Formats: sequence, C-alpha cells, structure tokens
Amino acid sequence: MKIYIGSDHAGYDLKERLKLFVESLGYEIVDKGAFEYDPLDDYPDFIIPVAKEVSRSPESARGIVIGGSGQGEAIASNRFKGIRAVVFNGQTKAHNRKLPNEIVLAREHNNSNILSLGARFLSDEEAMDAVKLWLETEFTNDERHVRRLKKIDNLTDNT
Repeated sequence: MKIYIGSDHAGYDLKERLKLFVESLGYEIVDKGAFEYDPLDDYPDFIIPVAKEVSRSPESARGIVIGGSGQGEAIASNRFKGIRAVVFNGQTKAHNRKLPNEIVLAREHNNSNILSLGARFLSDEEAMDAVKLWLETEFTNDERHVRRLKKIDNLTDNT
C-alpha cells in the first residue's frame, strides 16, 4: 500500500520522523511536502496534493496529513471525492469513563483513508502509535457501515 504524507511548517519535523517510521513498517511512502521548514507556508499547498492522490485510489492508497491541530488539514482533505479524513490529536484520555479507541473506530466503521494529526498536541510516540494502529486496522465491511458510507459518497451540493 502506498502512503502519501504532507505537512506544513507546524508538522514538518513530525512528518520527517513519521516517514522513516512508516517505511520501517514496510509501507511505501510518498512525501508531498513541505520539503523544508518555512514558518510562512500554507498547509493547503501540501495537504491538497496528498488528498488528490488518495482520491484517485481511495481504497488502495492512504494519506497522513499533519498540521498544528490537524483540523484545517482534515477539512481541506475532505473536500475531495472519496476522502474520509479523520483528526487525531491525542485527546482520548478518559475522565471517569471508558472511551472507545477513536483510531480503531475511524478505520473499522468509517474506512478512513486520511489520518490528520495535530503536531502541537502529540508526542512522537503518540503519533507513531496512532499511525501504526490506523494502518493496521481494517475496515469491517459490515453492511451498516457500507450503507452509511454510500449515503455520504452520494451527497452532492446540499441535496
């Protein structure tokens, strides 16, 4: 499986470390930038190329996009047909209750194909753990999840 990766300045250092990590897991990784640290760069310039590539093969390619919070990166990614980008920023600590693992649910139930990471919220270890779990978790193909995703895929301009 080919994994596309992109980040702006806020995620640049994490992206460089994640590239090596993802390769060590046996995946082919394609870097869509940023290719150098520039505090004035704009995340759409690097996220859109990732989303376009995954959109061409949404079931066989995946993407990892990284920014300060991961929110804008997911919003930009989800503008493309076939993209199901989810944000992970490490805020899964339970406070007096048990929480399901959002990375697992994003793959099993939503067949997410882009993982958006908030570099300002995650340690390297948390990001690597999330990426590994996300890459290893399969979509269940349960009828109810397939049905729901088809409804989303069939949406057009507010209809």
